[in-house]
Amino acid sequence: MLTTEHVRALIADIVPCEHLVVEGDGHHFFAEIVSHAFEGKTRLARHRLIKDGLSAQLASNELHALSISVAATPAEWTARQAA
Repeated sequence: MLTTEHVRALIADIVPCEHLVVEGDGHHFFAEIVSHAFEGKTRLARHRLIKDGLSAQLASNELHALSISVAATPAEWTARQAA
């Protein structure tokens, strides 16, 4: 079973993260990801970037579900925190 730390490390290997929080119960995980790698990408492209990087874990069902609640650039994250 995957841990939140393991999922966090997997995501950090896909994109460099300025902010990364992963929560979950071993089967369903939720992530907040802030990365410069998202610059110029649509919301869908950001999610695909992460999910494609986790395709082996998702295909094997080692990672059952990942909900990306935040996929933001650092500027978007800063603006969101100020609001």
